[in-house]
Amino acid sequence: MTVAVFDHEGPWTEEEYLALGETSQRVELFDGSLHVTPAPTPRHQRISRKLGNILEAAAEPVGLELLEAVNVRLRPGRVPIPDLVVTVPVDLDNPYIEAADVRLVCEIISSSNAATDRVLKMHYYAAAGIEWYLLVEQGAGELRLYRRQFGHYKEAQAVKRGEVLELRSPVRATIRPEDLVP
Repeated sequence: MTVAVFDHEGPWTEEEYLALGETSQRVELFDGSLHVTPAPTPRHQRISRKLGNILEAAAEPVGLELLEAVNVRLRPGRVPIPDLVVTVPVDLDNPYIEAADVRLVCEIISSSNAATDRVLKMHYYAAAGIEWYLLVEQGAGELRLYRRQFGHYKEAQAVKRGEVLELRSPVRATIRPEDLVP
């Protein structure tokens, strides 16, 4: 991937982005620019797995699917890779999931990606029409659930250790920060 990225001139197209194939790093496409981050930490992956287990158990009975670290096409040229998504059933062989199929998007905030998840991705997910956005604040051990209203996200719930997030839509789940964040 390194040679292809450094030899590239001008903005990246979706076709060029998808042609990179699978990489060991997380490579996202934002309006012609690549955003590259290193692989997540073991702590991040533990949180993702535990949250994914909770959401998957809640999604399957209502006909939804949980997917981890997949390309989500928000619009042409804008393809982030959220930590977790709850979607309607999709073609599992497509290179990306369309935003219209996503019911809930989850990001686990690390110090290296905090601004991207809290500002850039939050704005992009809302603009794409994704109704629910769940942020896991690793450092503080907090969960923040946002619901899209009038094209922007408004905080619906915020819980810290010792409290419980009661997710009612698009799936029903009870999530305790201490069960996710060591």
